[in-house]
Amino acid sequence: MRVFVPGATGYIGSAVVRELLTAGHRVLGLARSDASAAALTRAGADVHRGDVEDLDSLRAGTAAADGVVYTANKHISETTDSAQRAKVELTAVDTIGAELAGTGKPFVVTSGVIGRTPGQLLTEDVPAAPTPLTALRLPVERSVLAMADHDVRASSLCLAPTVHGEGDSRGFISLLSATARRTGVSAFVGDGANRWSAVHRDDAAVLFRLALESAPAGTRLHAVAEEGVPLKDIAEAIARDLDLPTASLTTEEATSHFGFLAPLVALDNPTSSALTRARFGWRPTGPDLIADIDAGHYSA
Repeated sequence: MRVFVPGATGYIGSAVVRELLTAGHRVLGLARSDASAAALTRAGADVHRGDVEDLDSLRAGTAAADGVVYTANKHISETTDSAQRAKVELTAVDTIGAELAGTGKPFVVTSGVIGRTPGQLLTEDVPAAPTPLTALRLPVERSVLAMADHDVRASSLCLAPTVHGEGDSRGFISLLSATARRTGVSAFVGDGANRWSAVHRDDAAVLFRLALESAPAGTRLHAVAEEGVPLKDIAEAIARDLDLPTASLTTEEATSHFGFLAPLVALDNPTSSALTRARFGWRPTGPDLIADIDAGHYSA
């Protein structure tokens, strides 16, 4: 099928494009710059100029495709306006969904698992409770899953907080590594036993394709290869990579050390993907998170 991909040149989107093309699909990638257009052409994809705030370009790209995979995402940072980011994403997703209404075509939308059920194992069929970490993004997922009522085969693909691999320059592990380089210590909070789930980006890309091809309308999938990696293990791997000491911080010390990342670094976020694996035959094969850090992908 011909697949429209907003976010096609991003860290995750570029892996999705590669996976789709390898599987024999055609890709129409959204590009807002000449550099992005050139990257798509080199990858073998068709180019559709525009961006996620250009709603006419989203409608046109959607109308020209047999399905849509939405991987556009503004990376978290100290200057990210989370409310505005959520508003833009909801408007873009709703615009695409309205264009797809009545067609039965697939629509896979990126979401996340972080913060949904802190301290408890999250599974695909556990409703997420609004928290300060999830409240802004949950309306997007609710909108996507409700599109089943309008004959759209829409699904929500929830990524682990650490989508790791070579080329990751703005994800959570990159931010933790940058913090360690800046402060001279790789830190964790308390005993560091709190866990983050993880997935290699190539494994996540495979799941995007499987969702596009076969996920029933209203499905939530978990792109999670490792149920939970202790933050102390992550900090120790970063310390080995950068030849720095590790340190345990109190919650108060973590606020000044990690800045806007502090609430996330203290979060316990174990997540299962057992139902996703059983339903779609997804079998992650990529390196695990610690192996990727040890390979030096986060040194620079």
